[in-house]
Amino acid sequence: MMKQVLCAIDGSRASQRAVDFAVGMAANFGAAVRFITVTTVTQASAAKSPFWDTRLFDAGETLIAREQTHAMEAAEARGVRNASCVTVSGRDVATAIVAYAQEHGFDHIVMGTLGHSALERLLTGSVVDEVLNQPHPPVTVV
Repeated sequence: MMKQVLCAIDGSRASQRAVDFAVGMAANFGAAVRFITVTTVTQASAAKSPFWDTRLFDAGETLIAREQTHAMEAAEARGVRNASCVTVSGRDVATAIVAYAQEHGFDHIVMGTLGHSALERLLTGSVVDEVLNQPHPPVTVV
């Protein structure tokens, strides 16, 4: 039985489709859903850069908050009461998602993808592909 769904969000259209799917899944199974955002830059690490600009960091934080608000609104609209958000830091987004899912006992991960061609994935990489290449709970790719 599914009890906890982890949904990776990043503000993209693919991510929004993943939110919709994860919320529907949580509603259908009576499961909790947590929306995870991975940030690769922390305020402490950015402050060491000669290009440090507090306004840029604050803008990034504002975007994350907006993405999480949209996800929570989608959950509320479907009547999912056990929804939450988390932001974690990590240099490798896929590893951070999988580690969080394993550490917190999630039954399922939901992620969006843009549907790049095999050549595009080879050239640019894909967080979804990286997640699928690690030991993980079941993953639904939307």
